[in-house]
Amino acid sequence: MSKKVKVALAGLGSRGKDTYAPTAKLFPEKMEIVAIADIDSAKVKEVAKDYNIPESACFSSAEELIAQDKLADVMFITTQDQQHVRQAIPALRKGYHLLLEKPISPDLDECGEIVKVANECDRKVVVCHVLRYTPFYKKLKEVMDSGVIGDVVSIMAIENVGYWHQAHSFVRGNWRNSNTTSPMILQKCCHDFDLLLWLSGKTCKSVSSYGSTYLFKKDKAPEGATARCLDGCKAKENCPFDAEKIYITNKKTGVAYGKTDWPLDVVTLHPSVDSITEAIKTGPYGRCVYMCDNNVVDHQVVNMNMTDGSTITLTMSAFTATGSRYQKIMGTKGEIVADLSEKTIKVTPFGKDTEVIDISKLATDFSGHAGGDNRMVEEFIDMIAEGKEPTNAVTSVERSVESHYCALAAEQSRLEDGAVVDLDTLRK
Repeated sequence: MSKKVKVALAGLGSRGKDTYAPTAKLFPEKMEIVAIADIDSAKVKEVAKDYNIPESACFSSAEELIAQDKLADVMFITTQDQQHVRQAIPALRKGYHLLLEKPISPDLDECGEIVKVANECDRKVVVCHVLRYTPFYKKLKEVMDSGVIGDVVSIMAIENVGYWHQAHSFVRGNWRNSNTTSPMILQKCCHDFDLLLWLSGKTCKSVSSYGSTYLFKKDKAPEGATARCLDGCKAKENCPFDAEKIYITNKKTGVAYGKTDWPLDVVTLHPSVDSITEAIKTGPYGRCVYMCDNNVVDHQVVNMNMTDGSTITLTMSAFTATGSRYQKIMGTKGEIVADLSEKTIKVTPFGKDTEVIDISKLATDFSGHAGGDNRMVEEFIDMIAEGKEPTNAVTSVERSVESHYCALAAEQSRLEDGAVVDLDTLRK
């Protein structure tokens, strides 16, 4: 029997506290949280109670936790984007294996440095590209590798962010400003670049990209808009981004309809109609989307030229009714249409009937990133417990940096009005 892996958890935001930590309750025989850290003392107190963590193993920052003698086998680093590497490097040198929230870093030098230090310390670093672990994309990878559509020549991919998710995370929320976090094409779409490279088995040669902040800026504010949604805004009735609609009255996302998990648990620790109302009266999530300090794009298109002459395009847009992903994969012998929201993969060899693969019949757990969250943590814990090397599905840090090169090249190209960026210039 494999040993139980001890985990130190640095960062108790939505991903750390609400997504990865609960895996310890699903697999108590495999994983135990033994130390935690966060700047929010209320979150530390609550998580300590939930997981029976003594006060002596509770810390007010990731840095304070890392400064201690090694307390666990692995550390989950789930802090903000620009903190990841400066916390990961000393944690590696303390002897921790790492589960590292994506993105690794918006800084190219830091991406290279973490690979170097992980190898020097002989520690494993797995970046949280959770979609690789989903039943959907594992099956899609199996179909593509079977050769049924021949050589892949072109892929068209779409990342549907969703109008309310854009407003929540990228206009009002933690990832609204690239000066303090990451460019949106890295923060949101390093998932997509990682998937596209993994699924195709290809390497990107060069990138060009266009995009901008089209809507979420002051000059697009409707007449009568106010700085906060609950400050008598005269545009409120017809505004789909109204905070009261998103967080309280929307049937899919509103607390009035019993919703209390993400995104509501980001707005306030214990969501209720009263606590959410107070939070949007006074906090960042009640600001008008046209009057925030955001600068990340709300739409972007990326063209990828691969080393073998094939091409991939990725479109990311805030202006979609729902959030999901879609790929059309075109090969020399057929095509595949993969729709994550529908849980279907349609395979059409040229001149033959279409086969529809219903992913909903292949698994029962599709919670958390289409079933990827729990599976990723479990595979990581099993890998550490059994002393194994990363499998093809597990995103080692060496593999993950390739997605970051693509995203950072795309952002460079966007800022240079679509100039072609050769990825070797970034890799070096």
